[in-house]
Amino acid sequence: MTAMNPAQPSGAEPVIPKSSGMRISMRFLLWIGLLIVMLTIGAISGIHVLLNGLEVTNLSDELPWGLWITVDLSSIGLGAGAFTLSAAVYIFGLKRFESIARAAVLVGLLGYSSAMLALFIDIGRFDRFYHPLIYWNVHSVLWEITMCVVLYTTVLAIELLPVIVESTPLRRIGILVKFSHFLHRLMPIVALFGMGLSLLHQSSLGATYGILTARPFWYSPSAPVLFILSAIAAGVSLTLFVTLLSSKLLHRELVPADVINNVARFVGFACLAYLYLKLWSWAATNYYSHVPEQQLGAEILAQNTPYNFTFWFGEVVFGALVPAIFMLWGRIRQNRNAIMLAAIMVIAGLVINRWNMTLSGFVIPLDWSPGVRDIFPINTYEPALVEWGVAIGIVAYSWFVFTLGVRFLNLYPGTGSHEHHDA
Repeated sequence: MTAMNPAQPSGAEPVIPKSSGMRISMRFLLWIGLLIVMLTIGAISGIHVLLNGLEVTNLSDELPWGLWITVDLSSIGLGAGAFTLSAAVYIFGLKRFESIARAAVLVGLLGYSSAMLALFIDIGRFDRFYHPLIYWNVHSVLWEITMCVVLYTTVLAIELLPVIVESTPLRRIGILVKFSHFLHRLMPIVALFGMGLSLLHQSSLGATYGILTARPFWYSPSAPVLFILSAIAAGVSLTLFVTLLSSKLLHRELVPADVINNVARFVGFACLAYLYLKLWSWAATNYYSHVPEQQLGAEILAQNTPYNFTFWFGEVVFGALVPAIFMLWGRIRQNRNAIMLAAIMVIAGLVINRWNMTLSGFVIPLDWSPGVRDIFPINTYEPALVEWGVAIGIVAYSWFVFTLGVRFLNLYPGTGSHEHHDA
């Protein structure tokens, strides 16, 4: 039996000692156990899809994009904090944000790799995942997105490599340390390249919908910019949220208060910019002008789906307006719980937006003959159990790796985050 530490207060959590001097709390073990269960569910579901094909899902030719594409688009959008904060540090010289930029890079890498996992399952012919790299279709927006995602994921891996070397036994290998220092000197160039790639493909995701004149309800020249603005706001919000949550769980400040305050204000202004363009985009297509097919699409969605509620409340009020007030009102911003709540609202707003964008165009049936649109049934979709299983596994993957990153990597310089005694 292990002797009780006399300094440990009565009723404290049991602690399992490690030879390295670190202690693992029971709460940490339970959290890891939960994530392993979720990962197992995801692995079983993914294998089931790979062995049996997309016929085990509720996807169809009429509605080919569903939950997994929503996960993909959301993951990429939530990874945008990496290029935003890296650009602030290495391009614009705002060194005070370096205390949070490393965590943003890890969040970004997890976001992009999560998107790749979702796409790997979703494409149906997973054995051809490499085809876009070999068979170039330069006229396809999706091909351009694929290339940007692959290249930017490589950029994020390069940015994270020095942190891994610094925080692990790899720091004892001289050649790796020298290579790490070399990469660190290149960070301004890497960050500039990464910012260009990220801006390019974030906007291209919006263009995937915005250029499709064959589906009038999607068609919107402002969609590329809206995707960038929402990704910047939500991506930085996710990094802010996981940082504050980690600080609470570790019982100490990982990032200086002034940095948290400035990042929160930035998110607030990003929300307002997104809200401004979104409302004008809606007004231009639904209020001041009435394109017949767009108006018909709006009527179909209003009658058959909760689109109006999720748009006005989920995307506009809950996902942008209220969090902007929280982030910009000085008195509210001093409350860390309020910032965390606002960050969650922005993140939820992005996910709702990506879900609305993915399904809205497909719910409205394509009809090629004027005057016979009523004979075309409204497309419906509800994710199958196996689709939920894969999505749960992908989310668990990102949480699992970030948890290990906070525990074992020096993500927050100056705090010794990889040497803490409780998690």
